[in-house]
Amino acid sequence: MIGRSLRHATRALDSLLLGVLLPVFLLLLFVHVFGGAIATGTAYVNYVVPGIVLLCAGYGAAGTAVSVASDMVTGVIDRFRSLPILSSAVLTGHVVASLARNLFSTLLVVCVALASGFRPSAGPLEWLAAFGVLTLFIIAMSWLSVCFGLVAGSVEGASSFGFFILFLPYLSSAFVPVDTMPGALRLFAEHQPITPVIETLRGLLLGGAVGDSAWLAIAWFTGLLVLSYATATALFNRRAGASS
Repeated sequence: MIGRSLRHATRALDSLLLGVLLPVFLLLLFVHVFGGAIATGTAYVNYVVPGIVLLCAGYGAAGTAVSVASDMVTGVIDRFRSLPILSSAVLTGHVVASLARNLFSTLLVVCVALASGFRPSAGPLEWLAAFGVLTLFIIAMSWLSVCFGLVAGSVEGASSFGFFILFLPYLSSAFVPVDTMPGALRLFAEHQPITPVIETLRGLLLGGAVGDSAWLAIAWFTGLLVLSYATATALFNRRAGASS
C-alpha cells in the first residue's frame, strides 16, 4: 500500500511541484520584497524560514485528502477489501507516502532558504529535535487530511482542505511577531496550534529559547494525531462497509 501511494504521488507531478514551488515563491517574496520592512530582531530570512517550512509540510500533507477521496469515489476500496490485508493498511499507506513526499519537499525548500541567506545555528541534537517535531506535525496533519478525504463527497471537495492549511500560518508567528498584531488577532495567534510548532522550530534552528512552545506543540499534535487516527479508522470502516 505504501509503494502504491508513493507511485501515485510521483505521477501527480503538478501537486508535487505546487507543494514545493508555492512555499519557495512565498519565501522569496517575503525575504526579498517585504523582509526589509519587517522588524524581527534578527535577519528576516532566519525568522521566516521555520514558518515557510511548516507551510510547505502542512500544505503537502493536505494533499493526502485528495488521494484518499479519489480512492473512495473510484471504487478501488472495494477491490482492496477482497485482498488479505488489514483495512487500515490503505490509509497507513497514504500517510507514510505523505510523510516521505513532504520531507523531501521540505528538504528542497530548506536548500533554497540556505541559498537565500538562511544561517541556522543548530547542532546535531537540535536538528534531530526539529526533525522530530516536523515529522509529528506532518503525520498528524496527514491523518487529519485522511479524515477530510473520507468525508468529502468528491475529489474537488477534498482539495479545499489545502486552503485551510494555507490560511492558518498567516494568523500565527510565521511571518511577523505576534506582539505586532491587534488585540483579538494576537490572542488567536498566540493560542492556535500552529504558533508553538513554529516557535519550537525557530528556537531549535536559531539557538533561541524554546520555552513552553515545545511541550505545547507536542501536546497539540499528539492529541490531533490520536483523534484523527481514531476518527479516520471509524470513518473508513463505515464507508467501506456501506459500499460492500
